[in-house]
Amino acid sequence: MGDKKLDALLEFTAEPDLSDQISKWITWLKFEKNMSPHTLRAYTGDLTQFIDFLYSHREEKVGLSTLSTTSLTDFRSWLSRKSMDGLAAASRARSLSGVKNFLKWLDKNGVMHNAHVGSVRTPKLPHKLPRPLERPQAFRLLELDTVDKDQDWTSVRDHALFTLLYGCGLRINEALSLDISDMPREGFLRVMGKGRKERQVPVLAIVEKALTLYRTACPFPETPDRPLFLGERGKRLNQGVAQKSMRDMRGLLNLPDTATPHALRHSFATHLLENGANLREIQELLGHASLSTTQRYTEVNADDLIRIYKAAHPRSKTK
Repeated sequence: MGDKKLDALLEFTAEPDLSDQISKWITWLKFEKNMSPHTLRAYTGDLTQFIDFLYSHREEKVGLSTLSTTSLTDFRSWLSRKSMDGLAAASRARSLSGVKNFLKWLDKNGVMHNAHVGSVRTPKLPHKLPRPLERPQAFRLLELDTVDKDQDWTSVRDHALFTLLYGCGLRINEALSLDISDMPREGFLRVMGKGRKERQVPVLAIVEKALTLYRTACPFPETPDRPLFLGERGKRLNQGVAQKSMRDMRGLLNLPDTATPHALRHSFATHLLENGANLREIQELLGHASLSTTQRYTEVNADDLIRIYKAAHPRSKTK
């Protein structure tokens, strides 16, 4: 969210002292915490919505003094309003996280303290497990025959992108953030993950081949700082276009609705686990900060084993 747009949003709802601290907080998130643009926009939007709520609730502009006296009931009313508006628990939890981050930053810098924010409970999230593709489905998606040779270079681009996601287990934003200078060297790809944490990911021959075919087909000249994946106008490909390409491919190949770009990353991890890779290795490849995040894949694998056991074991068919 640009500064001018933010100023316009806060002009009628926030006092100057609060607007000034929000600008400093955004600068801190951007340059000190290296927060991704997507998360930064989400946090900023959530905070401005919270301020809008307080403005309507109290019928006065919101300043630092307002935030310092915001009660537990105020926080709960705000979350309740979001729930009534149809926001899922995950969205409400993220909104609360953004507001808490700002208030914690104010407290840490000696600007203001709120005595109640620490007591606000995060909305309980349903435990959603990854839904990987079956191996034949993933392989079918990555076959070169799926590339529409009668269309333009974008079909080759999409094939290269999906091959990269499944072959290297990248997040979609990691893949779309790659530049030409990041291309594989000596069999490894340099990836900048969450929190600007860099990792090296081994690249399979099939991935290198798909990338080479795309780079040859792409009509735009290459420079080291040029984005790898481009849209039709030569700008960096955005997630919306990639998601649409996946939906089109899903319909063409009769794949389930769960076949998304992120599902390819889940499939990468699950299939490695099935082939004997250990969790620590998978954690490094995925760029997870915590092993507990990677452990979700063991639960998916266990579900598959139970399903296979029930279908195949002779005793399961007796009554």
